[in-house]
Amino acid sequence: MIFAITALFIFQLLGEVLVQLLGIPLPGPLAGMLLLTVALFIRNQVPEPLENTANHILQHLMLLFIPAVTGVMMYFERVASEWRPFLLATLGGTVLTLVVTGVVLNYLLNKEEQA
Repeated sequence: MIFAITALFIFQLLGEVLVQLLGIPLPGPLAGMLLLTVALFIRNQVPEPLENTANHILQHLMLLFIPAVTGVMMYFERVASEWRPFLLATLGGTVLTLVVTGVVLNYLLNKEEQA
């Protein structure tokens, strides 16, 4: 588990450094996760400790959203006055996520049938 958490932090650090050096308008952790995704595609398998740790983190993912929700509530007046863009972004993001998930699942199921 320590190996996996260290790997996640290293990729996050690499993402932060890359964003700062290149001036990319992305959050550093997102760039780090994209780098991790590329590394896993190149490796063509997920190391077992990383998979186990990721599963444990995902089981408690909701706890990671509590600080973000608390931060949003500090700006409740602004959210209340600009609720339409928030609603549009939420619905649009949800629809986009469902469509992309469906397309990827369909692709993977077709790929598995061919194998």
